[in-house]
Amino acid sequence: MRVAIAGAAGRVGCCAAYALQMGGIVSELVLTDIMKDQVEGEALDLLHGTAMLYDQRICAADMETAAKSDIIVITAGLRRKPDESRLDLINRNASLFTSIVRDLKTAGLRSDAVLLVVSNPVDVLTYLAVQQSGLPPAQVIGLGTLLDTARFSSLIADAIKAAPTQVKALILGEHGDSMVPVWSSATCNGLSLENHPDLSVNSRNKIFERTRQSGAEVIRLKGGAGWAVGTCIAALVHAVALDQRKVLPVSSLQTGTYGLRDICISVPTMVGRGGILKHLEWQLWPRELQELTKSAGVVQNTVKGVKLQS
Repeated sequence: MRVAIAGAAGRVGCCAAYALQMGGIVSELVLTDIMKDQVEGEALDLLHGTAMLYDQRICAADMETAAKSDIIVITAGLRRKPDESRLDLINRNASLFTSIVRDLKTAGLRSDAVLLVVSNPVDVLTYLAVQQSGLPPAQVIGLGTLLDTARFSSLIADAIKAAPTQVKALILGEHGDSMVPVWSSATCNGLSLENHPDLSVNSRNKIFERTRQSGAEVIRLKGGAGWAVGTCIAALVHAVALDQRKVLPVSSLQTGTYGLRDICISVPTMVGRGGILKHLEWQLWPRELQELTKSAGVVQNTVKGVKLQS
């Protein structure tokens, strides 16, 4: 299976490529970026490690080659300028993103390809990809709150001194300030965490607030996220490549789940070979459902405010 990463010279793209190489599942990695020398260097550096790992083909290539891939991951994005408003940044990123989608279509985007959107604001850009890619909505997936969920689960595990892989807890809604913690289904090795002695209301609030601020915290400490988001991208790619039918909190077009329609946002979603297999409407606490509805409103208002630059 061929996987392409558009924006592979950036921090997130590099980390995703490395995670996919270490995973050993995909047979071919195609890296593309407007920074041609840098992306060729990244591809060569990864290629040098193949003899110690897996029999994978790794190369830097143009958009025509990337468009022929089974899965295309878009990580390209712009940083905020001094004194630039959040909406101005969103508009610039939306314009860059849609130009990449147009280039893929012009280059012959495969009708059976799965498009994975990582660039931010991911929910807005996933919606634009559904509108402009020409692919069926089920084949367009945003990373959504998968990274937030990983952060949330790891911080809960740290708080209760449990193995991180045994803690399962979801973040739904927007990948942003209005994200929703789903404490109602949080478990450790299948056991509910609702009455855990180390998870008081105050502790829960602190864990969630740190989850919500984790992106900013990592940016402050090291300049930007990379390793964790790379592993999340690899997990999502593997779910598609191996038809794992995993239930993941990813962003995709909603057609009625929890009453949400005509919006891309994260709800429990089964992911497999064809992309989105189905959305699952599991019971939430009333407050969680209310917050999810509010979060959807935030995303919808952001979409309405986007003005693509020519």
